[in-house]
Parts: sequence; structure tokens; C-alpha cells
Amino acid sequence: MANAFLFLLLLIFSSNITFENIHACNQSERSSLLSFALTLSSPQLNWTSADCCNWEGITCNQGGRITHLQLPSKGLKLKEGTFLSSSLGNLTHLTHLNLSHNSLYGSLDQTEFFLSMNDLEILDLSYNLLFGVLPSSLPSSHIRMVDLSSNRLHGAVSSSFSQEAWNLTSFNVSNNTFSGPIPSSICHPSSSLRHLDFSFNKFNGSISSGLGKCSKLQVFRAGYNYLSGSLPEDIFNSTTLEEISLLRNSLYGAVSDRISNLTNLTTLDLSYNQLSGVLPLHLGKLSKLKHILLDFNHLEGSFPLSLMNCTNLVELRMGTNNLGGNISMLNFSRLSQLSKLDLRKNNFFGILPRSIYSCKFLKAIRVNYNNNLEVQIQPEILSLKSLSFLALGWNKGLTNVTRAMKILMGCKRLVVLSFKSSFLGEEMPNGVEMADFNGFQNLRLLDLSSCNLSGIIPSWLLKLKKLQILDLQHNRITGSIPSWLGTLPKLHTLLMDFNQLSGEFPKELCTLPMLVSGQVAAQVGRFYLELPIYHHPSSGAITEQYNYISYVPVIYLSHNCLNGNIPIEIGQLQLLQDLDLSANNFSGNIPDQISNLKYIEVLDLSMNYLSGKIPASFTGLNFLSMFNVSYNNLGGPIPSSTQLQSFNASAFEGNLNLCGAPLPNECQTTMGADAPDMSTQDADTKEHQIPWFYVSVTLGFITGFWGVCGPLVLMRKWRYAYYHFLDNVQDRFHVMIAKCMLSMRRSLFRS
Repeated sequence: MANAFLFLLLLIFSSNITFENIHACNQSERSSLLSFALTLSSPQLNWTSADCCNWEGITCNQGGRITHLQLPSKGLKLKEGTFLSSSLGNLTHLTHLNLSHNSLYGSLDQTEFFLSMNDLEILDLSYNLLFGVLPSSLPSSHIRMVDLSSNRLHGAVSSSFSQEAWNLTSFNVSNNTFSGPIPSSICHPSSSLRHLDFSFNKFNGSISSGLGKCSKLQVFRAGYNYLSGSLPEDIFNSTTLEEISLLRNSLYGAVSDRISNLTNLTTLDLSYNQLSGVLPLHLGKLSKLKHILLDFNHLEGSFPLSLMNCTNLVELRMGTNNLGGNISMLNFSRLSQLSKLDLRKNNFFGILPRSIYSCKFLKAIRVNYNNNLEVQIQPEILSLKSLSFLALGWNKGLTNVTRAMKILMGCKRLVVLSFKSSFLGEEMPNGVEMADFNGFQNLRLLDLSSCNLSGIIPSWLLKLKKLQILDLQHNRITGSIPSWLGTLPKLHTLLMDFNQLSGEFPKELCTLPMLVSGQVAAQVGRFYLELPIYHHPSSGAITEQYNYISYVPVIYLSHNCLNGNIPIEIGQLQLLQDLDLSANNFSGNIPDQISNLKYIEVLDLSMNYLSGKIPASFTGLNFLSMFNVSYNNLGGPIPSSTQLQSFNASAFEGNLNLCGAPLPNECQTTMGADAPDMSTQDADTKEHQIPWFYVSVTLGFITGFWGVCGPLVLMRKWRYAYYHFLDNVQDRFHVMIAKCMLSMRRSLFRS
């Protein structure tokens, strides 16, 4: 019995020895790994034990051959002058290679490891700094997944790249700079491909037929490229498709009725293309649809009523098209899962159906711009407990702004509220009606612009402690700017231009925490929006899209009646990027402290009564992209700096005593350091001088101009008539006449 027990112990011991010997790593492969480690500058890998099968990220088979090298997100960096080591090519039994989310630098076409791993099944080199072109084919017929996304790879993807990869199920080369056509041969009748991602590259040309051969394809992404042509008809043969994402291309033509064959489709994103024609009548057959994004196209016709049968819809976005019809016909009551609805900038009419309030999970509603809807804020909106984004502007029927605000203050989660160009001609809600105001505690963006609202800036705004963007521009708001605005802890974007505000620039506004302290600003992270916000640059450039409330440190107060000096405390707003105080009645010198605004990009002080010199310290404003001090009483030399001299002379015109580049008049040498400042001497004489040349030029034009602008002058101040006139005239002669009249007006006004 004792002998049997000893024999059993010996057997177990010998088995352990055999087991350990089986897993002892191959010494040649161990050397290859050490060679790879020597090329790394950081961090140092703790590969010191004798058996490399026990090293971090390493897995061996029973024969001691390395099968897995997995070191994702380790901060790996290569030493300068080295590339992704070809020594990894000696790991011929490798099946899984994952070095993703590091900082590995190198060219795939300068290393051999990619082609020598005949057993490779998983290859993930995503989120690195790899460059170069792809080899002509994949290294292994066993390969199942290839992820090379988010690198710097370029060139074309060869038509033979996946020819031998019979088992390939996922191929991702997104976020590189690949060009040329998307290879149609990537699919073949026996293909196992389920996931294709070509997005964020420079692929061009049409999408060739061939995708229909991918009988198992579930996800096809090729957004953010330069693809053109129509959708290939054979793509509608891939009945297993669950996602088609081709946004931000130049696809055109109609969406085929055959799309109703894709009964497994859950996501259809064709936004930002040039698609036209009417929507497929039977789109509602896609009962599994959750996300349909067709915004920014040229689609027309009526809204398919069948879409109301897509009871799984979560996101419905069809904004910026030419769709129309009576929106009252839509019954939203079956869309119980709907979270986002965007029909902006279309041609819908009718009454916004109350059935929309049955969508209890709605977080975002936008039906503004171009539509001709009859909209009123009803108490039923309070049933939408998750509502955070509401944009109903540019529709008729929106009246009683005070009632609307009192109802909406019950929407506790509202983050974005936009009523642009609504409640026309009403009075800003304030006073007794809003005395019990206690809402909008999560509001971050309030847009009441272009409403022609009268009254003063309401005191209830003081309670909006999370407000970041306040847009009240293009109204008829009077009174002074309240000092308490400077206490709003999150406010960084203040737009109140084109109003009738008076009084001085409050010093308290120069203490806005988000514009004073970088530490405070850094604590306010990006707040992602349920629907993106769009900005249409006046230059005609591509529409900009913002998916979050971004930090935009600007103050726009132009075209008001503000007066007095620009306070020297303005230098405290060190994070300010845009400052527009133009077309007001500011006087005195330009504060030298503005030079403390080191990040200022736009500075417009034009059309005021500022005097003195342009501060020499402005030469240190290195980020200026727009600068304008025209039509003031400035004098002396323009400070010499590459920055200021880079602006057009029009940025300085209308200041008779300014000199130096870029103005054509050179500065005269003074007789001494005590020479008088021509911008301030004999002020009384200059203020009472009438520019007879301008008068004579203008007399021939004055009758016609008065006939056009006379009624406007009677309704509004002379200054606003001029500005509207100047905004509308285009040819140089009219602009010259307008400027002459401005100069004459100033002289007459001062006399």
C-alpha cells in the first residue's frame, strides 16, 4: 500500500515536470520578444522571468509556442528611428495580435511581420501612428478580424486584399487617409463578412456593385468620404443588413423602393448627401428600424405615413430637406420608443399633433425653420419628463411668450430652449407674471433671438446658474445691461447685439468666472446634446455641426446705444476670444488692458467715438484674425506689428488722424517728443468742422436716399437707418456715399 502511494506521488511529480516543460516558451520566440521590447522607449515591459509564457500579454500553446501577443492601451512608444519590429515576424504560431491604443510608429510596408503570420486570426493595430500602404493581400486564410482603424495609412485597398481570407468576418480601416474606390471584390459568394467599416477616409468614386455578394453582411459603414453616384441596387440583396451608414458623402439619386427588402435594418444613416426624389412609400415595412437619419439632402414629397408603423423607432431625423405635407396627419401615438424627432427646415404645414405628447421617452423635438406649423406650448408637454432639447422657432402661431415660459419651467430637464424668431413683437416675460419663477435649473442654452421682443433684460435670468449661452440678439430690448449678469457662474457666450441697450458697459460683466479663470472654465466639461446644433457660416462654407455645447467665450454687444468709456477692467476677461462693441456710442481712449486678452481672435470697436491712439501693446495680440477700429476719432501711428499690418486698410479708415501702414498716408515726423497729439489737439475746432467735400458729393444723392430711408428714419434712430442701408448696398459707389454721410452726420451731430 505504501509503495502504491509512493508511486502515485512520483506520477504526480513527473506529470508536473512534463506540464512545465510543455509550457516553457520557445527560446527563439523569447529572443524575438526581447528584441521587440528593446525598440520601445516607454514603458518598460516587465519581461524578465525565464519562461516568456508567463510574461504580461503573452499566451502559449502546449508546445510552448506563442499564440497571443496582447498589449492594448499600455502607452507603448517606439524609440526614435525605429519601426514596428520585423522580429515579430518570427512568431509564426501567433493567432492573436492586439497592440491597439498605443503610440506605435512605423510603416506596414516596411515590416515583414504582417505577411509572415500564416496562422493569424485576430489582428488589431487600431489607434496607433502606423503609416504606409496596405500589402496586396492578407497574411492568413484563417484570419477572422482585421482592425487597422485610427492610424495614418494611405493609398488604395487592393481588390485582391481579402481574396484568400475566406473566414474574414470583420474588416475596419476607418479614420485613415485611404483613397480610391471601395473594392467590390471584398465580397464573394462564400464570404463570411459581417462588418465592413471604411468611414473617415478619402475613398471616392461610386460604390460598385458587389456588396450584394456579402450574403451575411450586417454592418456597412463608409461615411465621411467622397463617394458619389447612387446606392448600388445589389446592396438591397443583402437582407441580413442591420446598419447602412453612408453619411457625409456626395451620393445622389432616389432611395430605391427595394430598400423595403432589408427587413432586418435597424439603422439607416444617409444624411449629408445629395439624395433626391420622394421617400419610398413602403419604408414602414422596416419594422425593426430604430434610427433613420436622412437630414441634409434634397428629398421631397410627403412624409410616408407608413413610418408610423415603425414602432421601434428611437431616432427620426429628416431635417433640411424639401419634404412637405400636412403634419397634422401624422399619428405619433404608436411610436412609444421615440426619443429624438428632427423635422427642421422643411415645408410642413398644419398643427403640430398632440399625439406627440404620447411619446413618453422623447428627449428632443426640433421642428423649426421654414416649416409653416401652428404651434402652441400646451400643458401636456409636461408629460415628457425626459425632454431636454426643444426648438420650435420660425413657426407661426407661437404667441404669449410669458405663458409659454411659465409652462416650460415645469420641464425640469430642459437643457436647450430655442424660440428664435417667435412671439414676434411681444414683451420680454418679466415682472409680476414671472415673480414665482423657479424653473430652468438645468438650462444651458437659451435662444430668444430675432423675436422683436421689447422690454428689459429679465431678472429671472439671474436664477439660471447653469446657463452657458444666452442669445437675445436682434430684439428691441432697452435699458441697461444688469450688473448681475457678471455673477452667472457658467455663462461664457453673451449675444445681445442689435438691440436698444443704453448705459455703460458694466464693470461687473468683467468678472464673469468662465471668462476670467481657466481653472473654472476647465471644470465645465462638454455637455453632449440629444440633437446637434448647426452653424451656417456667412462665408458660404460647409455647415458646421456641434454635438455638444462647446466653450465659446464671446461677448457681442454691437449695434446698441451703449456709451461712456470701455472699462479698464475688461482686461480681466483673459479667456475672451470674440469682443464686438461696434456701432455704439463709446468714447474715451481704447484701454491698454485689452492687450491682456491674449486669446482674442475677433476685436471690433468700429463706429464709436473712441479717441487717442491705438495702444502699442496691441502688437502682442497674436491670435487676431479680425480687427476693426474704423470710424472713430483715433489718431497717431498704427503700431507696427506683422499682425496689425496684415489687416485691410478698411479696418482703420474713418479716423482722419491715423497714419501708417496699412493706410496709404504716412506718418509725419514730429519736431520732438513733446509734439502735440493730432488726435486730441484743437478738439473743439475739429468737432465743429463740416466736411464740405462730403456735403457736395452727397447733395446729388440725398433726395433719392431720403425717399428710401426716410420712413425708417422716422421709425428708428438715424443711426439704424444708416446701418440698414449700409448692410444692403453692394457696389462701391453706394458704400462711398454711405460713408460720406456718416462723416457728415457725425460733424453735424457734434455741432
